[in-house]
Amino acid sequence: MAMTLAQRTQLRKRAATEAARTAPAALMDGLTSYELMLAKLQQDQQRLKQVQSQQNKARVKAELLPEYVPYVEGVLAGGKGAQDDVLVTVMIWRFDAADFAGGLDIAEYAIQHNLQTPNRFNRTTGCLIAEEVAQVALTTQKAGGVFPHDILTRTALLTAEQDMPDEARAKLTLALGRSTLAGLDENNPGQPGQIQTGIDLLKAAIQQHDSCGGKKDLERAERLLKKHAGDAS
Repeated sequence: MAMTLAQRTQLRKRAATEAARTAPAALMDGLTSYELMLAKLQQDQQRLKQVQSQQNKARVKAELLPEYVPYVEGVLAGGKGAQDDVLVTVMIWRFDAADFAGGLDIAEYAIQHNLQTPNRFNRTTGCLIAEEVAQVALTTQKAGGVFPHDILTRTALLTAEQDMPDEARAKLTLALGRSTLAGLDENNPGQPGQIQTGIDLLKAAIQQHDSCGGKKDLERAERLLKKHAGDAS
């Protein structure tokens, strides 16, 4: 469904207007813009079912997501928190397509208004947000890459008060601890207190879930702290 600029603008304005007059805890069902995007979502989901590779699914989602932007912008601008499966699904797709900043923009709205995830995801919204970001971060770090520290920090702050299994919380805390310590070594102690901050995060992750995988990271970080403490004395 390729839309013209005028159609995109109209959709954004209509979504904002309709979302603004839909009360919290109500459903967006029956509203013109929502029904339009819900029909598109169902069509796109059928397309995705034909794709077996998760990497290819992510590429398809990246191709599809721009068509949802006007609707998302409208709801975020004018919405009062009505339950919106289109919005929550787009949030997840943005994470899958590695648009973490865009996903977190929706996540802030979703958590603020206590939006629920569609039943097929079997996780609370806060848990899903934390795990979606943490899992990609941990995979990236394991492969020797660097995941954006600001995205991890934003996710941790956003989900700090959300209830979730300890294992899910530990994944995010571990990823943040590793990110805090990234690039630090015997020749680079980082900013004052940075190593200790990383150690505290790793300890917290281990306390949250003993098998999170952070024990060797903690041992290395503690050795590094002792090394630099000795150099400073």
